[in-house]
Amino acid sequence: MSAPRLEIDLGKIHHNARTVVDRLAKRGISVTGVAKAALSSSEIAHELLLAGVSDLGDSRIENIEAMRRADVPTRMSLIRSPMISQAKRVVASTDISFNTEIAVVRRLSLEAQKMDRMHAVVLMVELGDLREGIMPDHLVATVRETLGLPNIVLKGLGTNLACRSGASPDDTNMGELSRLAELIEATFDISLEIVSGGNSANLQWAFSGADTGRINNLRLGESILLGREALQRHVIDGLHTDAITLVAEVIESKIKPTQPWGNLAENAFGKCPVVKDRGAIRQSILAIGIQDVDPSGLSPSKGIEILGSSSDHLVVTSSVGGEAVGDEIMFQLNYSALLRAMTSPFVAKSYEWGSKVSKLRQIA
Repeated sequence: MSAPRLEIDLGKIHHNARTVVDRLAKRGISVTGVAKAALSSSEIAHELLLAGVSDLGDSRIENIEAMRRADVPTRMSLIRSPMISQAKRVVASTDISFNTEIAVVRRLSLEAQKMDRMHAVVLMVELGDLREGIMPDHLVATVRETLGLPNIVLKGLGTNLACRSGASPDDTNMGELSRLAELIEATFDISLEIVSGGNSANLQWAFSGADTGRINNLRLGESILLGREALQRHVIDGLHTDAITLVAEVIESKIKPTQPWGNLAENAFGKCPVVKDRGAIRQSILAIGIQDVDPSGLSPSKGIEILGSSSDHLVVTSSVGGEAVGDEIMFQLNYSALLRAMTSPFVAKSYEWGSKVSKLRQIA
């Protein structure tokens, strides 16, 4: 098989999605499967749908368009606030977009009128993480104008936490979102279909037994793909953490000193690494680098230690024996490493169900 590659076990992803969907359903919460880390993989998208997610969401219109071309049969949401320059594409390819700027909603309205179709919006509210969102004091005015725009349907409210500043979902901010949903419904005599509380960082709160109030949706990607919640990255009971594995090939294996020599300056990435002298060791170089993956997000196989990296190389050493040229080494990934590896055109993607390889494709 080609290397480097991601080995993606669709059976484990299906299990993770089904487990989370079933547990949240008991709390009255549906799951929007977030496909952005999968780079519009139709294989993963179909598996999420078979496992019971209510719909799919992505932050990039290009990924949604790719899933449309692959005939993925579901409602699709653009979960990042749309670029006003992409309003036509958003209306053409998505059913719902998550919005924070009324100027963008106005443009979506114009494009929807031209296409003679309706476009639904979820208005995002700022609740402390200081990323995207309408300030609560401005929400009523924004809703009032949104409701008056032709070919626009207000589908609901949402919020996002723990992405920029680490503000954690809790009873206070989730209660505030519920309160705002009830305020909007009472003020305008409408019913909101979606009250989306956030992402994989919400799972500790959602599983805690807390009163979920009006929250009836979460947007989940990391927890399904990696089996962990997104606050402390704790393993979620019953979920697989090894559904996706990175495999890289050794291209050099030599005994070398651990200390560099010569006049030392910054490396290629502007850093001055400090290295403890461990004498001569066997170091192996793998054909993968910072261009393809976030090395800080890799957990190597037992006995393997990552020593350093450059744009095209990952340097490791082993306590269990020397790796030969051509050998392969496996790594588990965190979200940052997965996102970069999945979007690299130089990392092959191998789709499996258990140990049976079903498809190998290079995403170019």
